[in-house]
Amino acid sequence: MTRFLHLSDLHLSPVNAPQKAALMARIAASVDRLPVPPAFAILSGDLTDRGDVESYELLQQMLAEFPVPVHLALGNHDSRRGFHAVFGRGDGAYCHATVAGDLHLVTLDTSVPARVHGELDAAQLDWLRGELERHPGMAKLIVLHHPPRLDPGALPWSTLDAASTSALGRVLAGHRIAGLLAGHVHMNRIVIWQGAPLVVSTGLHSTIDPLHPTGLRILEGAGFNLCSWSGDGLAATYVPLHPEGRQIGLIDIARLEASR
Repeated sequence: MTRFLHLSDLHLSPVNAPQKAALMARIAASVDRLPVPPAFAILSGDLTDRGDVESYELLQQMLAEFPVPVHLALGNHDSRRGFHAVFGRGDGAYCHATVAGDLHLVTLDTSVPARVHGELDAAQLDWLRGELERHPGMAKLIVLHHPPRLDPGALPWSTLDAASTSALGRVLAGHRIAGLLAGHVHMNRIVIWQGAPLVVSTGLHSTIDPLHPTGLRILEGAGFNLCSWSGDGLAATYVPLHPEGRQIGLIDIARLEASR
């Protein structure tokens, strides 16, 4: 079994750095309390709020103190130029793949410079085809900032565009996909797409009221996902961070075991 964390939408800036550092420290402390620690973490885009070099330098310092390796994706609030200036990973779309535990982790760059929606160009899709053929015995975990466009009536900036969604679906078809991880929309959501779970995290910045009938009602809210891959399926548990819940009870383990 492979356990990992799914974080998203940090929106780090010099202004909010103390608050974001405190959130990351809380997540790190939770890792230390787990009986089986995660093997890695994923931060699925909008690493920074404005894509400036100073923010990426702050992020680099923050990640150096995190207790497990963190795999990064870029989102619409990021800047490829700013990111590469600090992390030195090239000069274009930031796509990468690695073996992490029992998973082949494949990360796409759905960001479009100066735009809010997401796209995948032909070069990325060709790269993805090649990666899907590697490590044929391993399930693929796909990371992207913008979720696929599943609702034709959704706001156009909230997802990948329709053409990229269709193309991604065609490329993934026939492969063993453990799941897809995304962010961007600042709400917790899980959908089965083409037979695989699409897990969207509210992220570490704010959340959206899904019941508000018009406009976009933005609320306080931050959290992350505690995930595990067993070989038979992907489990994702949503962990709220902010606002903190008020404890109303605590049942000790001896009582829980006695009730079996």
